[in-house]
Amino acid sequence: MAKDKGITVKKDEDMPEWYSQVILKSELADYSPVKGCLVMRPYSYAIWQKLMDFFNELIFSVGVENAYFPMFIPESLFAKESEHAKGFAPEVAWVEKKEEHEERLALRPTSETIMYDSYAKWIRSYRDLPLIINLWCNIIRWEVKDVKPFLRSREFLWQEGHCVYETQEELHKETLQYLEFYRQVAEDLLAVPVIKGEKTEKERFAGADNTYTIESFMPDGKALQMGTSHDLSQGFAKSFNIEYLGRDEKFHAPWQNSWGISTRMIGAMVMMHGDDKGLVLPPKAAPIPVVIVPIIFEDTKKKVLAKAKEIQKATKGKLDDRDHYSAGWKFNQWEMKGVPIRIEIGPKDVEKDQCMLVRRDTGEKVPVALKDIKKTVSDTLETMQKDMLDKARKKMESMIDSSDNWEDFQKKTKDKMVRVKFCGEPECEENIKAETGGVTSRCQPLEGADPTGKCFKCGKEAKMDMYFSRNY
Repeated sequence: MAKDKGITVKKDEDMPEWYSQVILKSELADYSPVKGCLVMRPYSYAIWQKLMDFFNELIFSVGVENAYFPMFIPESLFAKESEHAKGFAPEVAWVEKKEEHEERLALRPTSETIMYDSYAKWIRSYRDLPLIINLWCNIIRWEVKDVKPFLRSREFLWQEGHCVYETQEELHKETLQYLEFYRQVAEDLLAVPVIKGEKTEKERFAGADNTYTIESFMPDGKALQMGTSHDLSQGFAKSFNIEYLGRDEKFHAPWQNSWGISTRMIGAMVMMHGDDKGLVLPPKAAPIPVVIVPIIFEDTKKKVLAKAKEIQKATKGKLDDRDHYSAGWKFNQWEMKGVPIRIEIGPKDVEKDQCMLVRRDTGEKVPVALKDIKKTVSDTLETMQKDMLDKARKKMESMIDSSDNWEDFQKKTKDKMVRVKFCGEPECEENIKAETGGVTSRCQPLEGADPTGKCFKCGKEAKMDMYFSRNY
C-alpha cells in the first residue's frame, strides 16, 4: 500500500479495508512486529491526550484522584474472587517463572485484584470513605490474534476507576455518574452518539452485580461497546477482606464499583466520521484544529507568507509553509488527517484582504475577510462540532429498528440494531446468538423502557426492552 496514495476503496463498499487504510495513511497508527499489538503514532496519542485531559477534568470535579499500580498480579490475588478469575482466565497472559519457588504473575487484564489488596490495608474506618481512584494504564488480554487498530488488540491503553463507598446508595448513584461522564466523552468530545443502558446477566463484567454501558452503532451495521461502569456490590470487598469500622462501632463490608474506557473510543470516532478522503476529526478532539496553507509563487511569496503568519497568530493554527510540496499535495494530506478547517491564501486573496476557509466535514469553501478570520474560525469550529454530532446521531437513529417476531428480527439484524421485548434468560440469549450466527444483546436502555409484553424469541413474559445487533 503506497504511502503517497489516497484511500483506494470506498467506505460504504469495503469498510474493513477502508478503516485499515485510513488508520495507516493518516498516520494514526502502525502495525507492530509483536503479533496482536499496535503502535500508536504521535497523531493518535495527541487525540488520546485530549481525551485524557477532557475526562480528567470531569472526574477531578467529583474528587477522583489518579494513581498507578503494578501491571503484575500475583496468582494468589488474581484467584481471590472466583467469578472474576473464571471470567478472565482465557485472556490472561502469565510471566514465565525464573525460579520454581516463585509465584506466577499475571499481566493485568484489569486491575481490581492488585488494587483491592492495597485497599484492604488502607481502609480502616468510615472516615476513609469514599476512596475514589483512577488509573491511566495499559492492559494485556491475550485472546486476540488479529489486531483491529484501536478496536481489539492484545495490549491497549485505557483508564479504570475503582471506588469504595460506605453505602449502597452512594455506589449506585456514582456508578451511573461515571457512565454519564463516558457519554460526555463520546458525544461532547468525539461527536459519537451513544445509548446508555444496562447489560444482561450473561454480558455482565465478571464478578459484577450489574454492568452499565454506552453503546454506539457504526455505519457498517455493527454495534460498538464504548465504555462500561460496574456495580461490584460487596463481592470483591468480602473476597479481599476489605472492611471498615462504621458509625455504629461495628465492622462492615463496603460497596464498590469499577469503570473504564479505552483507545477503542478513537476507533469509533474514525469509523463514525471518516469519509473516502480519510479522517474527519471533530474540532474538540483534533490535535490540529486549523491549518493554513499559503499558495506560493516566487514573485509574491513574501507578501503571502506575511499574511499567512498573521492568520496563524489570530487563529493559533498550524502554518504549513513547506516549500518542497505543492499546495494541492498539502490539501490532500490535511484532508487525509482530518484537520477540521483549512485556510488557503494566495496572491489574489492578499489583494482582496481575504482568505478561503474550507470545512473538512462538508467541503464547503467560503471567502473570509482577514479582519474577521479569528471570530469566523471560532464560530465555524463550534458549529462543526455540533453539526458532526447531529449528523452522526441521525445516521445512527436511521439504523435502529424494532421487531416483535423472530423471523423479522433475523432479517433486520443483518445490518441494524433492533429493539425488542426480551425475557432476559441466559439460555434464550444463547439461542439467539447461535441461531443468528453472532447477534448479541447490547443493552437495556436506561430511559424510556417498557418491558410489558412477550419475549420476541421464546414467548415468555418479557422482563426488559433490549437492543440486539452484531458487534465488534
